[in-house]
Amino acid sequence: MLAGEASAEAARKSSQELEDLAPETTPETAVEEPEFPVLGDDKAAAFFDLDNTVMQGAALFHFGRGLHKRKFFETRDLARFAWQQAWFRLAGVEDPEHMQEARDSALSIVKGHRVSELMSIGEEIYDEYMAERIWPGTRALAEAHLDAGQKVWLVTAAPVEIATVIARRLGLTGALGTVAESVDGVYTGKLVGEPLHGPAKAEAVRALAAAEGLDLGRCAAYSDSHNDIPMLSLVGHPYAINPDTKLRKHARNLDWRLRDYRTGRKAAKVGIPAAAGVGAVAGGTAAAIALHRRRR
Repeated sequence: MLAGEASAEAARKSSQELEDLAPETTPETAVEEPEFPVLGDDKAAAFFDLDNTVMQGAALFHFGRGLHKRKFFETRDLARFAWQQAWFRLAGVEDPEHMQEARDSALSIVKGHRVSELMSIGEEIYDEYMAERIWPGTRALAEAHLDAGQKVWLVTAAPVEIATVIARRLGLTGALGTVAESVDGVYTGKLVGEPLHGPAKAEAVRALAAAEGLDLGRCAAYSDSHNDIPMLSLVGHPYAINPDTKLRKHARNLDWRLRDYRTGRKAAKVGIPAAAGVGAVAGGTAAAIALHRRRR
C-alpha cells in the first residue's frame, strides 16, 4: 500500500506540473469516435502497463544500456542485464529473482546521483533505445482514450523517473512507477515502500482513482502479464495485450478483450478502436516535468 500511495502521489504531482506547462495545441481534424472509449466521460481513465505492453522488452534494461554507455557501471553488469532481458523476451514472463537483482543493481548504480541528472539522461536514453520499441498498436489505443478526453497513465515497476519520461514523450497524462527515495534531490539507494509490481499496481491505481474522482468501473486497463491481474480486475474494461500464457487463459475464461501485436493475431473480441489495428501514431506534448519526492 505504501508503494502504491507513494507512486500515486508522485504521478499526480508530475501530471499537474506537466499540464500547467504544456503549450497550447491546435486539435487535428476530427474523426469518427469509436464506441469505446466513451467521448467526454471525465470519470473514466486508462491505465497501461509498460514492459511488453507499450514497449518491447523491459524499460529498466534499456535504461541500463544507456547508463552503461555513459560509464555508470561495468560491462559485467550489463551482461547480467542482458541475460535478464533475454529471459524476459523468450519466456514472456517476469522472473521475481531477475526483478530483485535488477532493482538492487539499479539502486546501487543511482545512489548518490541527483534526480535531475537521471531525468536528463533518461530523455537521451529514450531517443537512443526506447522510441523505436514502442508498439504502434498499443500507442493507438492510448491515443483513442486521449482523443475521447480521458487521462492516460503508465503503471509500471520501472522507476517513476523513467516512466514519466516515456509518458511525456508519448503525450500521456503521467506515470505511476516505483519511487526511489531522495534527500535534497539526491538518491539514497533506498525505495519508498516496495517496487510497484503485482498487487502494488492495483493499490496505486485505486489510490489515484480515489484522488482523481474516477469511477473504476468506467476505466480501462491494459497489460501483458498475469502479474497484473489484480490491476486488470479493478476496472470495468480490462484488456490483455501481448498476453503471457497465464493471462491469455485467464482473459479467455473471463471474456476479456485480447490483442496480440507480436504475431498479428486479431483481437478475440470486438470493441477495440480500429485505429489500433493500423497502428496510428500518437502525438506528444513538449513540456518540462518535475517530480515530487518524499524527503526526510
